Amino acid sequence: MNETVQNGAVVSLAYTLKLSNGEVIDYTEADDPLEYLHGADNIIPGLEKELVGLSVGAQKEVRVSPAEGYGEYDPEDVEEVDVAEFPSGMSLKLGMVVAIPDSDGNVEEAIVSEITKDSVTLDFNHPLAGKPLMFSVEVVGIREATAEELEHGHPHSLEMEEFDDFEDDFDEEDDFDDELEEFGEDDEDDTTKTV
Repeated sequence: MNETVQNGAVVSLAYTLKLSNGEVIDYTEADDPLEYLHGADNIIPGLEKELVGLSVGAQKEVRVSPAEGYGEYDPEDVEEVDVAEFPSGMSLKLGMVVAIPDSDGNVEEAIVSEITKDSVTLDFNHPLAGKPLMFSVEVVGIREATAEELEHGHPHSLEMEEFDDFEDDFDEEDDFDDELEEFGEDDEDDTTKTV
C-alpha cells in the first residue's frame, strides 16, 4: 500500500489555484477532490514533482513557473484568419474558445482575441501560458493504482453509472441544436460578430 505520493499512486488532492495577483482561478474541496495517477503526466510537471513524498493530510504551498506549468507565452501561436473560414451564421465573441481542425485531422483549441469586419484573431496559447501559478494543496487520499489504471495512464474515478448519466445528457442531436440556436440568438454587441 502506498503511504506517500510516488509513481503508481492514485492521489486525491484538494487545492486552490491562484495567479500571482491573488486571483483564484480554480479549486477543488476535500469532499470532491481531484484524482490523478502520479507519474503519468496527468497534472503539470511543476506541481507533480513538489508532491513527491507527501502523505495524507499534508498541506503545501507550491509556486510553479510557466516553464513547468503551461509553457511560456508564444506570440507566434497567434493567427489571423479570414472570417469566411468560419461556418455561416456562427456567432463569435471575444474570449470564446473555438475548436480548429488542423491538416492532420487533429483539433486544436484557440481563444478569439480580436474580431474585425474581415478577420478573426485566434490565440492558440493555453490561457495560463506565461503565468506563474500558486497552488495551495492538501493531500486527502492516496491509494495504489490498479493494473488497468496503470495501463490506461489515469485513475478510473467515475463510476460507469455516473458516466452513462453524463452521456445521456448529450446523446440527442436536437438538444445540441437547441443550444446552438440559443447561442446564436444572443444580443450582439461590439464583442460579438455573426459570420
